[in-house]
Amino acid sequence: LVVDDEPHIRRVLSTILTNDGFDVVEAVDGAAGMEAVKSDAEYDFILLDFMMPGATGLEVLAKIRASHHRAETPVIILTAKGQDTDRTAALAGGANDFLTKPFSPKELVARIHEILDTN
Repeated sequence: LVVDDEPHIRRVLSTILTNDGFDVVEAVDGAAGMEAVKSDAEYDFILLDFMMPGATGLEVLAKIRASHHRAETPVIILTAKGQDTDRTAALAGGANDFLTKPFSPKELVARIHEILDTN
């Protein structure tokens, strides 16, 4: 699941992940991310933007961690804000990793595989 309010970023992420063999589901903002989290769909992992309309990445992350069927789903926060306080808040909220935009596609895929291999 890719949750990001920027169409260009969603498109780039979808391309990267599809090329690596993943099936991608997109959510266009925090509110759509909340709906996707409530659904019965299976997600191997969730890429979540930090700042979005409808619900912030931290709000969606809290919903994920409070959900009985999503609590263990790996989450990587992507953000243009790379401040230590944001990283700390994301990791304290239960994110498995935190990447700042712009990001290296190879690094993103490597981190995803690392997280999936350890879960």
